Amino acid sequence: MRLFLIFVALAIPAAAQVFTWSREQMIQYTGQNPFERFPDGRPKVPGALLEKVSGLTAEEVFTVLPGAKYPNQWEGNWRLLHPGRKLVGRAVTAQYMPLRPDVADVAEAGARAKGLAPNINQRVLDMLEPGDVLVVDLFGKVEQGTFIGDNLASYLFGRTKTGFVIDGSIRDLEGIYPIQMAGYFRSVHPSAIGNVMLTGVN
Repeated sequence: MRLFLIFVALAIPAAAQVFTWSREQMIQYTGQNPFERFPDGRPKVPGALLEKVSGLTAEEVFTVLPGAKYPNQWEGNWRLLHPGRKLVGRAVTAQYMPLRPDVADVAEAGARAKGLAPNINQRVLDMLEPGDVLVVDLFGKVEQGTFIGDNLASYLFGRTKTGFVIDGSIRDLEGIYPIQMAGYFRSVHPSAIGNVMLTGVN
C-alpha cells in the first residue's frame, strides 16, 4: 500500500542554530500563504483542511503538484513504522550535518545561553506543537544517525499526535513500534546519535 506525506507550512524559529528564519523571513518566504499565522510567522493551516487532505491518496496529491509548479515533492524508499498510517500535518524541519567542532562549539554556546536542552535532538522536540510533523535531514546517516529511540518517540507523539520523517535512522524499534504513530525512516541502528551537529530548524 502506498502512503503519502503532506507537509504544509515550514518552520519555527530556534535560537542558536546556524540557519534559522526570523518571523519576517518566514512571512517573506511563505508570502503566498492564504491562512492565518502562528506568532512565529508559520502558516496556520486550518485543522479542517488537514483533515480533508488526510483522505487523499499519494497519487491524488502527486497528480496536482506538477501543474502547480511543484515538480520536486516526492521522496521514496522509506521504511515505515506502521504501513497503514498516513502522515499529515504542519512540517517542522531540522537539518543536521557532519560534526565540525569549530561551528558546533559556537552553536552549543548559544544554546546554553538561551537555556535550551543540551541534546541536539531533544532541543528540536521541545519546539514541537500539536499537529506538527517532524521532518529531520540526517543525510541518510545510519550509525550515529539515530534521531530518536523509544523514550523520545513517546515524547514526540505526546507533543504532536502525528509522527515523523527521518532521513537517518532510529533506535529501540521494539519500544517504538507499539506507539501508534506514523513514522518514515531509512534504517535502524543500536547506536546513539553522534558526530553530527544541528545546523538549522525551519
